[in-house]
Formats: sequence, C-alpha cells, structure tokens
Amino acid sequence: MELTKYDHATVVLEQDGVTLVIDPGVFTPEAVDLVRGAAGVLVTHDHPDHFDIDALRAGLAANPDLLVRGPETVVEQLGEHHGRVAAVHAGDTITVGPFSVRVFGEQHAVIHPDIPSTANVGYLVDDAVFHPGDAYLEPGVPVPTLLLPTSGPWTNTAQAVDYVRAVAPERAVQIHEAMLSELGQQSAARFLGPDGLGPVPVLILPAGETITV
Repeated sequence: MELTKYDHATVVLEQDGVTLVIDPGVFTPEAVDLVRGAAGVLVTHDHPDHFDIDALRAGLAANPDLLVRGPETVVEQLGEHHGRVAAVHAGDTITVGPFSVRVFGEQHAVIHPDIPSTANVGYLVDDAVFHPGDAYLEPGVPVPTLLLPTSGPWTNTAQAVDYVRAVAPERAVQIHEAMLSELGQQSAARFLGPDGLGPVPVLILPAGETITV
C-alpha cells in the first residue's frame, strides 16, 4: 500500500489502483480532485482543516460510486446521499474498496473548557496506518505507521511524547503541521523521535511525497 502525504492532515492511501482519502480539508488545495477520484473518503471530525464540505459535495456529485464515512456531525452536514454518506463509531469495521478500516474514538482533544468538544474518530487502515484525527487516541492494537499530529491549539509536546510511547508504532509520520514553520517541524521531529524523548523516528514528508506502508 502506498501513502501520499498532502498539506496538513490529508493523506491518500492507494492499493490495487484504488485510492482512499483521509481528512481532505480546506488547507489542501488538491482536495476536490483527490475526493473526486477516490473510492472513499474517511473524515475524522467536522473541523474545516479536516473536512472541506465543498470538496466533498463536489466529489459526491461527480462520482456516483464515492463513499464517505465519518462521525454523525459529518452526515448531518452532508446528508446521506442515498446511503453513500454514513456515520461510523468506535468499534466499527468497514470496507471501502480493497481497504479494511477499523474505527476508534470518539472525542476531539480538549482545546479549552470554554470550547465545546466535537466527535472525533480515528481510523486504522489495513492494520497498517493509523490516523487519529485531532486526539491522542490509543487504539490498543499494534500500529505499524502512526500519523502524528504536531501543531494546533490542542497539541501538547509532553502529551505527544507519552502518546507515541504508548502507541509504540514502528514509525511515525508527521501530520497536522500547517501551523509550524520548517524549523518548527524539524524541532517537533527531534523532540518526538529517538534523538529526543520518543521511541521511533518521526518522518517529515513534503506535500505530494509517497512512501510504502
């Protein structure tokens, strides 16, 4: 399976010529095209940097086979589209094309007590790649590749170190990095990797770069 990193929280997984998009948000200029060509889209939560509603609407209109899965809040905003858009919850296992997806969750990390929380789910795809959305979700199962958020109003370096230690992936790939400069991304990778306090290397993938997972 191939993983391509796009801006911020968006990743695309490809297998047997089929693509699965996770969290196409407004920070990703290619979101419309990525969604339109995908077999499915997984949305962790309804914040715009993860959920570009216009891109999803355009993709659903252009591709009659497109499936979208996310929390109830995503379905409420998009509509069900005759079952092509459906809610998922922690404990679910779903199939999208050749991909098998396990769902974990269910709440966004606390930003501030004055800000209401929203539903947030994480996705483990083919038991190979885990995208936690905006939360330090510990799936409690082996995670070969962890997509690790490193910036945002809810992130915390100490918690992130403990999170990587708890998940104990074989490797981590930095995501959710749009609020960090290049120097900030490198600093986060050092803190969270084996040269700092973490157990495994934290890869920095430029937008559009692909690795095998």
